[in-house]
Amino acid sequence: MSSKEIDETAAGELVERDKADRAKKSWFGRIVLFIRQVISELKKVVTPTRKELVNYFLVVLAFVVIMMTLVWLLDQLFGWITLFLFGSPL
Repeated sequence: MSSKEIDETAAGELVERDKADRAKKSWFGRIVLFIRQVISELKKVVTPTRKELVNYFLVVLAFVVIMMTLVWLLDQLFGWITLFLFGSPL
């Protein structure tokens, strides 16, 4: 057997075992497990430093300004094309 076949077989068995484990757990047990996993993931969160936070803020602000400019330019372009095709506005 190749290693790929072994990996596929092992993955298939893991999926079947996971389905069996889910069937065994009660509705309440699954909720408790979910909450434990959420708390575990929240413990991994790292608060950014002031320097990082300012940097993130400036990057987002620059991106928003660029996107606003792009949308404004496209609006002006399409307005000009519409005016050219259909004549002067009422």
